[in-house]
Amino acid sequence: MAEPTGDFGLIGLAVMGQNLILNVNDHGYTVVAFNRTVSKVDRFLKNEAKGTNIIGASSIEDLVKKLKKPRKIMLLVKAGSAVDDFIEQIIPYLSIGDIIIDGGNSHFPDTIRRCKYLEEKKLLFIGCGVSGGEDGARYGPSLMPGGSKAAWEHVKPIFQSIAAKVNNEPCCDWVGETGAGHYVKMVHNGIEYGDMQLICEAYHLMKEGLGLSNDDIADVFVDWNKGELDSFLIDITKDIMRFKDEDGKPLVEKIKDTAGQKGTGKWTAISSLDLGVPVTLIGEAVYSRTLSALKDERVRASKILKGPHNTKFSGDKQKFVKQLGQALYASKLISYTQGFMLMREAAKDNNWDLNNAGIALMWRGGCIIRSAFLGDIKNAYTNNPKLENLLFDPFFKKAIEDAQDSWRYVISQAVLLGIPTPAFSTALAFYDGYRHEKLPANLLQAQRDYFGAHTFRFLDEYADEDHPKDTDVHVNWTGHGGNVSSSAYLA
Repeated sequence: MAEPTGDFGLIGLAVMGQNLILNVNDHGYTVVAFNRTVSKVDRFLKNEAKGTNIIGASSIEDLVKKLKKPRKIMLLVKAGSAVDDFIEQIIPYLSIGDIIIDGGNSHFPDTIRRCKYLEEKKLLFIGCGVSGGEDGARYGPSLMPGGSKAAWEHVKPIFQSIAAKVNNEPCCDWVGETGAGHYVKMVHNGIEYGDMQLICEAYHLMKEGLGLSNDDIADVFVDWNKGELDSFLIDITKDIMRFKDEDGKPLVEKIKDTAGQKGTGKWTAISSLDLGVPVTLIGEAVYSRTLSALKDERVRASKILKGPHNTKFSGDKQKFVKQLGQALYASKLISYTQGFMLMREAAKDNNWDLNNAGIALMWRGGCIIRSAFLGDIKNAYTNNPKLENLLFDPFFKKAIEDAQDSWRYVISQAVLLGIPTPAFSTALAFYDGYRHEKLPANLLQAQRDYFGAHTFRFLDEYADEDHPKDTDVHVNWTGHGGNVSSSAYLA
């Protein structure tokens, strides 16, 4: 039997899988390709992979036999049961220390479960977030691997060679144990939801509020992309605004305004609720998509429900566009701040040692949310790895302060014009809530105790022998209620 020559195996020959295989091949590694529909392997070898060192496999057993030990097999298949099915099919042919890599958008609890399951069988597992779309997969994605730490040394050379580079640094590093890689990718996708919604709201304000043409709006995005808003999503939006259909009309205006989603934004929002972290912007971005899906209902509502009489901005449009750019920048900073807050709590909850500066670097290139200020986020966490909140970093503190007058003005004008800006508005509401030493939750706690005896706690300065610090208290508010509380409150 011939000696195995494959350095890396990959299952799943959709566009992402094919492009990643070609990328690995370009960097000098021999890849063994397999697909459930074997005819796709033959077709791939005769076309896209023609003239390369890529090897085809006719079965999973054949795939495993062609790989050097420890075998490294990556799955790029639909998240969910398909991943578990392939894992079960692969296991019988593996040896101790072999590595299975899930490169799909799997939910992190599934990755935690799979990692534990395979480690019990003395096999290694990596859940790796892959971002950058088909172009990134082909020429340099952002890779976020986590799972069995012992596997990292074996896949590191391959992953870091194929990843995008920023200043010669690969946008790939070890994230953490078990499901850390897929968790970070989930948050990445949640931030992506927020970024896209913010850009859409800016477009809506320019289109409906200012009455700008699509070409004018494209020019604004071109200008924004030269400065602090420089990013992949701003760049592609400029192209979308300029794109004309065959009849010469903007194609984007012909697209039905109902947004789809695959679940990662929803997962991020759910995780934030589970962990008690106010990731409000991503939540609003998810809800904005669900509201958009009520198209028929919105059409009926548009004929019944009235808004303000004045729906056109009457001020200095050029100045407003600059203020809008500042509002977009400030809101994006809040989105990333919330994302890093969420990852901090998830790390505590799952005992992960996340490297925030490294995560910012991984997102600096190759991925959908890559933007210029991720370098500033990396610097903030490099300068202070224990940084409690991004807004406490001098750079971001000043950036928000410089932008906030414009931010407030833009949102106030949107309200007066009747143009919805849920992401802009919730970002500012979070900022104002976060910077307030005292919020009206004292009244909320009084209400809860009044109607349900849910208890409250005294402020430290009012604590005494009768009401010790951090002690749950119930008061008989009416004089005819009971003195027994229903439960201790949980802050």
